[in-house]
Amino acid sequence: MSQDRNLNTDYWEKRYQDNTSVWDLGEASPPIKAYIDNLADKNIRILIPGCGNSYEAEYLLENGFTDITVIDIAPAPLAKLQHNHGHNTHIKIVLGDFFEHRGEYDLILEQTFFCALNPALRPDYWDKMLSLLSAKGKLVGLLFDREFDNEGPPFGGTKAAYEELFKDHFELLKFEKCYNSFSKRQDTELFMVLKKKHVVI
Repeated sequence: MSQDRNLNTDYWEKRYQDNTSVWDLGEASPPIKAYIDNLADKNIRILIPGCGNSYEAEYLLENGFTDITVIDIAPAPLAKLQHNHGHNTHIKIVLGDFFEHRGEYDLILEQTFFCALNPALRPDYWDKMLSLLSAKGKLVGLLFDREFDNEGPPFGGTKAAYEELFKDHFELLKFEKCYNSFSKRQDTELFMVLKKKHVVI
């Protein structure tokens, strides 16, 4: 797999066509569902990067959220979303590169996008998240708290390594072992709620 983030479309399209994205749960992740269930404002601007089959987006729609954007570089999963929800004005379906995306969001949901990126791109990931989040915006979701035996993706990591990446730019509201993971991911996930740090000039 190329380390160039702009050359991954064919790779991911093939995985979706062949149904070999092994981390696809077939449903919205329980920890993210629980977080969504506690959101009072249904009109916040939400982004799901590397959305894939985007069960979380469907869950948001089912629960009345009105401003959802999903983005992926693979056409196949987005075609399914377009077929099922293309008529719905509450969701914007974007085929494109997350690192080229422009916008401002109050909430960005992380669900197996980070682990799909070559680890060399992790500093770029955090920088891009900072640029897309509103002043009070939050990055919420899950990271794998384990290393993988096989060459990724998925790519794993440790809590300490992740904290080192974001500590200078994000306020750590929550970053802990996930207690309500999907059954096959028990004890392998960290749940995070991160907020941009205010820059004092």
